[in-house]
Amino acid sequence: MPTDMTYQEWKAKFVDNAGENDIITSENSKAVEKDVHYIGKIDRDIYKCVTDDLQSDDVIITEKQVEHIKQHHPNDYERYFKYAESIIADPDYILEANRPDTAFLLKHIKENNKNYEIILRLKTSKDPAEYKNSIITFLKVEEKRYQRYLRTKKILYKKE
Repeated sequence: MPTDMTYQEWKAKFVDNAGENDIITSENSKAVEKDVHYIGKIDRDIYKCVTDDLQSDDVIITEKQVEHIKQHHPNDYERYFKYAESIIADPDYILEANRPDTAFLLKHIKENNKNYEIILRLKTSKDPAEYKNSIITFLKVEEKRYQRYLRTKKILYKKE
């Protein structure tokens, strides 16, 4: 978060109104409940490398983010999203993301020999009580990009 910005200003600019950062707000939570899909749970021991301030184990994706994935990463949602729960539950790597309280997950799935990336916004004590950990984006990643991420980004967690 930039130092010249309060948390509320940052949240309004980058979380509440950004297409790639869809987290449920209290005023629309009732209307949106039908547009929220439960994915699974995170292991707090793994994700504490991003923040010690985890306030929820539950992971969701909103219909808005599903549409984002479908538009920006054609066919990835339909073909590969079935792996999202296992990627979140057991990532190979968690890398430092460009935003606070956000996990950049990488996983190689042996079943189909493909690599995947998930950006996961984690719920902290700074967020309203009704927020959950939320998938921001999901995509299949080619081997060259996967390896570049490992070379250029800070690794916070590596599966043993």
